[in-house]
Amino acid sequence: MQSLSVILQLAGAVALLLFGLGLVRDGMLRAFGMKLKVALGRGTGTGLRAFVSGLLATLGLQSSTATALMTASFVDRGMIRPRMAQVVLLGANLGTALTAWIVASGIEALVPALLLLGHVLRRRDQRTWSGAGLALIGIGLMLLSLSLLTGATEPLRDSAAMAAFLAMLGDAWPVALAFAAGLAVVCSSSLAVVMLVLSLGMAPALTVVLVLGANLGGAIPPLLATAGQGVAARRVALGNLIVRGIGCLLALPLAGQAAALLTALPLPETGLAVEAHLAFNLVLAAAIWPFAGLLTRLTAVLMPEAEQTPPIEAQLLDGSALDAPAVALARASRAALAIGDVVERMLQQARTAFAHGDDAPLAEVRVLEDRVDRMQQEVKGFLSRLGREAGEDERRQAITILDYVINLEHVGDIIDKGLAPEIRKKAGLALRFSEEGYRELDGLFLMTIENLRVAQTVFMTRDRDLARQLMEEKVEIRRLERLSAQRHLMRLREGREDSQQTSSLHLDILRDLKRVNAHIVSVAHPILDEADLLIESRLKTG
Repeated sequence: MQSLSVILQLAGAVALLLFGLGLVRDGMLRAFGMKLKVALGRGTGTGLRAFVSGLLATLGLQSSTATALMTASFVDRGMIRPRMAQVVLLGANLGTALTAWIVASGIEALVPALLLLGHVLRRRDQRTWSGAGLALIGIGLMLLSLSLLTGATEPLRDSAAMAAFLAMLGDAWPVALAFAAGLAVVCSSSLAVVMLVLSLGMAPALTVVLVLGANLGGAIPPLLATAGQGVAARRVALGNLIVRGIGCLLALPLAGQAAALLTALPLPETGLAVEAHLAFNLVLAAAIWPFAGLLTRLTAVLMPEAEQTPPIEAQLLDGSALDAPAVALARASRAALAIGDVVERMLQQARTAFAHGDDAPLAEVRVLEDRVDRMQQEVKGFLSRLGREAGEDERRQAITILDYVINLEHVGDIIDKGLAPEIRKKAGLALRFSEEGYRELDGLFLMTIENLRVAQTVFMTRDRDLARQLMEEKVEIRRLERLSAQRHLMRLREGREDSQQTSSLHLDILRDLKRVNAHIVSVAHPILDEADLLIESRLKTG
């Protein structure tokens, strides 16, 4: 019964530590999340800046796993070079070790003050103060969990069963390494395992071995989490695992000497586990940093790019089809649809960036815009080579395809050169729209994406009813744009601070979404014109 009580206390203390870590991470993301992400995404121009960015991001987020996942996603989008990403993770690993050192530095007396201050700030309406309060509560709970861990493990230190178990691990260092690594994977936190080892007060050499295992296991969750991402992201996580694996392999035989050296050094009394954790990551960062480029090349060899299939335009726009105009036009139409799909992805990424205040998705927008330009040129070149065998109807169809493709290319330009810089400004300055303004703009984003999907169908089917519906949507978009601008001006007259800060952005985004819709709807013009349903590009009434 006593054993069950000890296990429950131990599990509860670890759970409280993990909960506190989560609160710190959530609070910092709420208060400074955008600034942390921007700093991480842009602060990697040099090795030193990359290292410091990883260190500061992890100190803020209290999780090297979170930093690793953000870094991997940025690499996948082309925002961070792979070599710099490995340096970022070296800084992130050191950040986790510094967090352990801070938590174990004997500041438990501050727990009540941290919890009280955190509670007061948490009740503030301002997002930054509220997030900071949440983070302070998390830090207080982490410190409290360390005291609970010490109390929960006290009976274990005198337990004969625990002594036998530790003796077994002490005689089998590889098993001890694997055991600690497994615990770190289960907890998704090397810090939790280091704190647990610290509280147990075991033999110095075994302490170092278990800390090595915690570091090794801490590199596995990011590898599992990036399994569904692109190969560039997976390489970053694999490189981090390789670095920690090599470090553990080299350090394991020297665990006894390392424990003796660290014990002899005049260091602040934080415990051998914390000191070993900090020393391991310091030495590892210094040793691996110069070889970050070699590590990147190694991961590229171990995890090669998947075999690239030819782009859709290369498959469809084969010159051999030009001798059969009907086949050539069908292929050009399919290529035009493919361009529309890419433009839709651009719109979706722009909306994601707008909704989350995160400019990371905009990196993909730039890449996709280049692809739209390239595909449009391919279609134009292909249609210009259409053979003389093409009849008048086929030439007219070629012009319709060309007109649609050109309009899609204009949409891509507006997204990349208009919407993207505006959304990037919103993210960089951490601007917040009024709740009403955000709903209006997000609704227009959704309508625009849906209109593009309808336009794709109209382009292929030439359905007159759908074309008419699309034109009616253009009128509705124009009405909503005017209404949103009027409501925005009313909020300005009321002195709403959030509306004043985002005034130009609100109106610019409205304008650009209206322009995007105008180009999208143009696919309906020739269909309705043929049916004599247009009067100066407007629908007939009655």
